[in-house]
Formats: sequence, structure tokens, C-alpha cells
Amino acid sequence: MKIVIEGYIPVTGGNVYYRKTGEGTGIPLLVLHGGPGGMSRESDPLRTLGDDRPVIHYDQLGCGNSDRPEDLSLWTVERYVEELAQVREALGLEEVHILGHSWGTMLAAAYLLEQPTGVKSVMFSSPCLNSRMWERDQKEYLKDLPQESQDIIERSERDKTTDSDEYHQAMIQFYERHVCRLLPWPQELLDNMKKSNKAIYGFMWGASEFTVTGTLQDFDVTERLNEITIPSLFTCGYFDEATPRTTEYYASLVPGSEFHVFENSSHMPGVEEPQAYADRVREFLNSQEL
Repeated sequence: MKIVIEGYIPVTGGNVYYRKTGEGTGIPLLVLHGGPGGMSRESDPLRTLGDDRPVIHYDQLGCGNSDRPEDLSLWTVERYVEELAQVREALGLEEVHILGHSWGTMLAAAYLLEQPTGVKSVMFSSPCLNSRMWERDQKEYLKDLPQESQDIIERSERDKTTDSDEYHQAMIQFYERHVCRLLPWPQELLDNMKKSNKAIYGFMWGASEFTVTGTLQDFDVTERLNEITIPSLFTCGYFDEATPRTTEYYASLVPGSEFHVFENSSHMPGVEEPQAYADRVREFLNSQEL
């Protein structure tokens, strides 16, 4: 049984929950969950890497088991970058590997562009590093849905009725193709989605995956990705919202990076192909410590 330590860390704006799994002797892995407004998963297969190294998950402020202040001024990339630095300091992570998933890749990139010391490698899992490119890719996927569903989504977003049942049902068709193709969805995934902080998602991103209207709408680090010089791995699912084409493009901008596609996954290979996901991350991490 791997040793698990849980606790809370004071950060700007409140306290965040963290979970540390394992006591392996390798350099710790720090995981940045998706969202914005999402949370870490208790069943994340990356926790199996605890035999090799400590694996640390934390719920960002406003998310999951962390404090949920309502101050909108807290929901900025800059504050989340500051929070990440505070988590590292509190846990004594002088050397660390970082893995970000989805929105977590935005956070990881913004953090790395501050040139922090001690980060040994980075993994961009299902990355979004340019909001407009993400929006473009989702609108391409949208064309594959039944016309009726396309019309419902377009009308609901135009009329701001995205809380309607018909919009929800149309979105489920999209989610089952490009977010998680494992049917039925695991109960933990359903529960976590219900717990997600929709206020943060709406404020930072927008009403849906297709239309970014929030504070992240102009997020784009593609022109600075060449500044990331540590070992880097880019991964996505074959059916991912983070399309293989766009993910490979991001990888091409980071010198010497690696690129991998999980052939039977969409946006959550950690749920859809947990063993393959954990194995690929383990392989990459161990190769950095030979």
C-alpha cells in the first residue's frame, strides 16, 4: 500500500487541498488538473507512479476540495501561477517534474515562461496553448454532430440558454465523442463534473468549449514555446479536443520535445487508457533520470 499524505496549503486567496502519493526515490511529479474550475481525480492512474517517485495532486483554489472564495479578481493566470509556486515552496519541491492536463497545460506553460528553477521536465497532456486554435478545432468537430444538435448548440449559445436540457443533451453527444469515449462514464468522472466550479469556467473560458469569451480568450503562448528548453512530452488522444494535428504543432515549437497519441482515447486518456497513459508518463520520467 502506497503511503498517502493529505493536507491544505495556504495560498493567495485561501487554502488549497493536496494529496501526495508514494515515497519513491525519484524526483517528485506535480500534476496540474484541467478546467478551469476542475479538480484532481482520486483514481488518477498517475498515482501508480508513487512506487517510483512522490506524485502530488492539488485542487486549485476555487476547485474540488479547496476553498471556494467568490472574489473574481482571484481567477487570473497570474494568480494561479503564483499559487503553483506557493504549492512548490510549501511542499519543498526544489526539484520537480510537472504534468498539466488541458487547462493545466496553460498554467504549466505560463509558469515555465517565468523561468522557475528546479523543473526537470514538463508534460503537456491534451494541451491548449492557443485559445483561438482550440476554439477553431472544436467548431470543426461540431460539424460532425447531427444537424439538429448543431442547431441547438448554436441557438443556445446565441440566446444564452446554455443551461437548458436540450443544450445539455446536445453537448453530451459531443462529450461522448471528444471528452471521454468510455461508456458509460465512470461515476467518479460524473461526480467530479458536478463538483466543477462553473463560475470559474464561465469567467475564464466561457459558456462552452466552442466559444471562448472569458479572460482566457486571447491566451496564446505559441510564439514563446521555443523558450522552453527542458525535456518536454506532448500527448493527446486520437479523438481529443486537443487534436493530434494541433498538439503535434505545439510540440514542433519546443526544441527536442516528444509527441505521443493514445489511439483509443479522446480528452481523458487517463480514464480511457489508464495503463497506457501511466506507462507512457513513467517511461518519459524515468528516461530523464538515467
